[in-house]
Amino acid sequence: MAKKLWGGRFEKETDPNVENFTRSIQYDKQLALFDIVGSIFHVQILKKSKYLTPEEAEKLLNELRSIRNSIHNKEFKFDEQCEDIHTNIQNVLEERLGDVALKLHMARSRNDQVVFSTKLYCKIAMMVLEKYMTELTSAIDNLVSRNDIIIPGFTHMQHAQPVYLKDYLGAYVSMLNRDKDRLEYISQHMKIYMGAGALAGTPIDSMEYCKNLNEVLAEFKDLKNISEKVMIEPTPNSLDSVSDRDFVIEIISALSIIAMHLSRLSEDLIIWSTKEFDFIEIDEAFCNGSSLMPQKKNPDVLELIRGYTGRLYGNLVSVLTMMKGLPLTYNRDMQLDKEPLFDSFEKVSNELVVLTGLIKTLKFNELNIKKHLEDESLYATDLVYYLVKKGEPFKKAHGIVGELIKDSLKRAGGIQGMDDPELKKYSYKFDKKELESLRIFDPRVSVEAKKSIKRA
Repeated sequence: MAKKLWGGRFEKETDPNVENFTRSIQYDKQLALFDIVGSIFHVQILKKSKYLTPEEAEKLLNELRSIRNSIHNKEFKFDEQCEDIHTNIQNVLEERLGDVALKLHMARSRNDQVVFSTKLYCKIAMMVLEKYMTELTSAIDNLVSRNDIIIPGFTHMQHAQPVYLKDYLGAYVSMLNRDKDRLEYISQHMKIYMGAGALAGTPIDSMEYCKNLNEVLAEFKDLKNISEKVMIEPTPNSLDSVSDRDFVIEIISALSIIAMHLSRLSEDLIIWSTKEFDFIEIDEAFCNGSSLMPQKKNPDVLELIRGYTGRLYGNLVSVLTMMKGLPLTYNRDMQLDKEPLFDSFEKVSNELVVLTGLIKTLKFNELNIKKHLEDESLYATDLVYYLVKKGEPFKKAHGIVGELIKDSLKRAGGIQGMDDPELKKYSYKFDKKELESLRIFDPRVSVEAKKSIKRA
């Protein structure tokens, strides 16, 4: 049974089933490096406050850096019998330094340790995620720059009006840009506090905690990029600092929205890849086959992105539900925020990476897209605008064109097969030659006629 950070008040050993039930190191070991950052910073505070001699502080810093290097190089052996990662690191320090390591926990609790580590983890993870989103938006931009295509736009999954491919996929770029802004906002407003202790604060002057982390983060190769974005502040309310999980809920909520956007994009690509649409060709490297039907080429990657969205929603609901009935301050229930948080970051990161690769290799079947653009109903609104320009009230023009479309579906030649007298039965303002000269049924003319969109 691994040594714990507590226990003096207890006479009995913890029941083995309780040990297994309460253990979290199997997933919170992801916080190892961030726990080390907090410990290095805390040693400096204890030294400045004279709770550690310069010699004791130097010993602790050297060992913490040694552990940090072994974790970074994947040489550190995590003790899965430990209660959590904080205990694991503390036990290693005690084995190496003896009583000096026991001084590290002065003015510190796991309650504030875990919040510090989790917030720093989130800062890094959000930066990585923003990088992946930028790579995906760049892949989409490159895709549309290579394909100056017009496609049918849809409402209610029915042909609506022609649109540029760059506008269609650009809608997803807009979504992802909002997602990046949302993460940046969360990161900027996520304060990292020290000095809360277990809940009531500590004997150390709170101003000792108000210091930039640059020097500590500079020692960590993977953390240099965020050194200027992380400020440590003295806790404004120690009870709130240890019991707050709003930041976890906000982040998982933001990740759920990202997942929803990726799911919508995946659904569009799934539809476009069907034989019925046949707009796109998904590279075989991003598809799977069937164990029975040899002809199948299935978009499994896109389906899983769509499917995992439900899991991310579940992660959000699980943390919201866990927090809803907790009294102040820390309760062990709050340990259960880590798995949903880690899982959400992992799933969205993986989705962004694999979707970027798929987008980079995507090909469009322009001939099949052009066949869809032959549908005259796509230009019904353009016909309404034509009549409006000739003085017809919009609602009347709308009804005229609706009747025209209905009747055209019953004849082989469609609207374009009608002669001038036939068109004038619907409105004397129709002029066959004028319609042809205006190229009303040309998709490029249709999209270029829309002036309300701000274009570069």
